[in-house]
Amino acid sequence: MNKPWLESYPEGVPAEIDLNQYSSILDIFDQSCEKYSGQTAYINFDKNLTFHDLDRLSRDFAAFLQSKGLQKGDRIAVMLPNILQYPVTLFGAIRAGLVVVNTNPMYTARELKHQLTDSGAKAIVIVENFAHVLEKVRSEVPVELVITTRIGDLLDFPKGALLNFMLKYVKKAVPDFSLPGATGFGSALRQGSRLSLEAVELGHDDLAFLQYTGGTTGVAKGAMLSHRNLVANMLQAKAWMLSAGIGESSEVVVTALPLYHIFALTANCLAFMATGGINLLITNPRDMPGFIKELEKIPFTYMPGVNTLFNSLLNTPGFAELDFSTFKGALGGGMAVQRAVAERWKEVTGTPLIEAYGLTETSPAACINPMDIEGFNGCIGLPISSTECAIMNDAGELLPQGERGELVVRGPQVMVGYWQRPEETAKVITEDGWLRTGDIAMMTEDGFFKIVDRKKDMILVSGFNVFPNEIEDVIALHPKVMEVAVIGVPDDKSTEAVKVFIVKSDPSLSEEEIRAHCKEQLTGYKRPRHIEFRDDLPKSNVGKILRRELRDEELKKLEA
Repeated sequence: MNKPWLESYPEGVPAEIDLNQYSSILDIFDQSCEKYSGQTAYINFDKNLTFHDLDRLSRDFAAFLQSKGLQKGDRIAVMLPNILQYPVTLFGAIRAGLVVVNTNPMYTARELKHQLTDSGAKAIVIVENFAHVLEKVRSEVPVELVITTRIGDLLDFPKGALLNFMLKYVKKAVPDFSLPGATGFGSALRQGSRLSLEAVELGHDDLAFLQYTGGTTGVAKGAMLSHRNLVANMLQAKAWMLSAGIGESSEVVVTALPLYHIFALTANCLAFMATGGINLLITNPRDMPGFIKELEKIPFTYMPGVNTLFNSLLNTPGFAELDFSTFKGALGGGMAVQRAVAERWKEVTGTPLIEAYGLTETSPAACINPMDIEGFNGCIGLPISSTECAIMNDAGELLPQGERGELVVRGPQVMVGYWQRPEETAKVITEDGWLRTGDIAMMTEDGFFKIVDRKKDMILVSGFNVFPNEIEDVIALHPKVMEVAVIGVPDDKSTEAVKVFIVKSDPSLSEEEIRAHCKEQLTGYKRPRHIEFRDDLPKSNVGKILRRELRDEELKKLEA
């Protein structure tokens, strides 16, 4: 097919990547541990973990897992925040040939039960802060091996012990739990250090992750991501990074997004493992003052994040005073980057906020803007190496440039399918390999793609299609607005009406000011009929504003 985006590629980015460079994630990991052995791989609570440490500890953990009867292809749930135990667990599980089931530590008992049962996980590594949730469903799930850990377990003495004491007895952040037969993380490592590790052969077709997604639209489904998928996305990311001067073994990436989410898993954990970079783990990014203090300690160079994270940083005292002399850029994904946030980000940091696009089903990267763009362009960028993107109508026909339709993606990073759900897989992957994203988009003449909105979020006002992203972007430009979300609500006259939810940055903001602002920027049918001010907006685990929850609230009001 025609690939106009190749003409807009940054210098040095190849049209295709060579997947045969590596046989698996483990292959890349082994080479990185040897090449960067003495260099720091992770920093958390001022504790440095070198690639040599990571190699040794993950080997010990893998040996322990094998000693408990876990075999290649078995699933292991990982229910951890951004702490040093996460990479040790992750790479230990991969070395043992297991399939990692990343699990949100904030899950309710119902959500945890579904994921553990659906995946058939035989083991789980869980932080003690949330072990009481597992206790509630322990007898109803297939998990045989439970490994518990405390936040400070891999930190040096006395800091780790003091942190664990504070969390349990002072902050009361560790509810009582009972999980008979559970093994402590430290004990698992000690046992594994005395055992031999049986090498496991892994190839492109072996599964690496069951990454659950789709919980906002129904029952969460496990996206089957193979070693081929993740090797491809790491190589694709590496090519883009190197073209932008984000080099090997000298970068410090700020890891504030949770590693159990596909964005940080690939963009931070895996990509910078492949290039020998340092992951600065932020365990609690909601503690913005504490977050700023961590950024003061080390000359950071790169930061993936979501729009709400960047917006929160910009509105936190002390952020603008940080030293950005080593900072090379920020990557925005997971949700639309708003112009107001991007422009202010560049003003404060001196570097652009680069918008990218991806899905759990694409491991996740599919498109990214050139890293040297001067400012916000409103696009999600260009299809990355070895990736095709197109616009498709409901009949499955590809549309020409400039027309709006559903964005579809094809490439080596596209998932194998949904775990044990062939019907659901068939709904999103066509016979010729196109993944239907559910996003309405268009392609410009020079090959850039622009998201109009989520197909399911589109609002129908008197026969006109209204896209929430556009309205949110306009309202976010108002200097007194901190956060905004737009949904459609039922309306007798126009089918649907636009309703906007706003979190103020200035308490003086009034409804009249918002209406006047929208009158200047939006045509009549796009202007909000209803305006509601709130103290906060519902968000996902990575900070993505959840329009679905707002719609559900409105429907409940109508039913009442």
